[in-house]
Amino acid sequence: MDNQNKPETPAPQEQTNQPQGQPQQKKPYRRYYNNRRKSRPHQGGQNQPPRESKSVSFRKVSIVVPLLNEEESLRPLYNEIKKSLKVIPSDHEIIFVDDGSTDKSLNIIKELARIDNKIKYFSFRSNYGKSAALQVAFKNVTGDAVITMDADLQDDPNEILNLLKKLDEGFDLVSGWKKKRFDPFIKKTSSKFFNYITRLFTRVKIHDFNCGLKAYRKEVVQNINVYGELHRYIPVLAEWKGFSVSEIIVKHHPRRYGKTKFGISRFFKGFIDLITVIFTTRYIKRPMHLFGFVGLITALVGFAISAWLAVEKLFFGLSLSNRPLLFLGILLIIVGIQFFAIGLLGEILAHNFQDEKGYIIKEKK
Repeated sequence: MDNQNKPETPAPQEQTNQPQGQPQQKKPYRRYYNNRRKSRPHQGGQNQPPRESKSVSFRKVSIVVPLLNEEESLRPLYNEIKKSLKVIPSDHEIIFVDDGSTDKSLNIIKELARIDNKIKYFSFRSNYGKSAALQVAFKNVTGDAVITMDADLQDDPNEILNLLKKLDEGFDLVSGWKKKRFDPFIKKTSSKFFNYITRLFTRVKIHDFNCGLKAYRKEVVQNINVYGELHRYIPVLAEWKGFSVSEIIVKHHPRRYGKTKFGISRFFKGFIDLITVIFTTRYIKRPMHLFGFVGLITALVGFAISAWLAVEKLFFGLSLSNRPLLFLGILLIIVGIQFFAIGLLGEILAHNFQDEKGYIIKEKK
């Protein structure tokens, strides 16, 4: 009787008879649902990225930091870089390039190098510019991935992992996009205009060419030549060489120390450099396509003007001695012929000095 009055255990009944609608059926479903929630990757917290996203394929990462008079920001920047690299299993090196600082920046770098053998540094005797600093660093990196960032703490070192992940998708260069900027109004406005013009003329579809926070494969930095002020156009130079370029949105912080190096003169220099980049990337191997086209159009306009004046003289008897348009037509013909001749000479030089060193071979057998 005791066995007959004993309540039935739910487990056997659920295994043998499982009619739909029984309340006991919700128990395993709830347990499955809770386990599934526990297995999901962590979504919250900007300082706690998902664990599976920390793995990248690069064996060594080189962090390149060009700087000029940033003595106050160097120590906090170094601490933030080291903190961000803890979540990346790859080996690393940090390269500081002192572009002729007149403050204590070099002394601070030397102090950091004494306590950390991962630090390398170069110091210029004079201020040669950011392009020169990057070029020296690019020729001395040992990592198979290279990260560049400014030393003013406006670039966030926590973005290093995100840049490497995007690079690991198969791109050769990943540029940061400071979508939300903490800069003076004039700098933000001029930067938007500058980036729009650069996109229009170069057809490289990124939003922030001059962002200091970028990631490169080592092959990219070994095959581009940065000089003058061309650091703004590194994505353009890389794409012309055949490398794939992409971008991600990165965090931007207000400047904590010092003052900005931006000046109105840099704005005008940027457009002069844009002309240089367009010529060197598109027409350095085929100068006739540029000079010949301009010369041909100019000469045709001059011939058209001269022909119209000749018709007026022959058929309508109009005098040409007081017609400035005659001199314009003659001038356009002469200038057009000169442009065409320059293009022809450029083609001869390009043909004589052309060799395989100007081409990057991806694979060969």
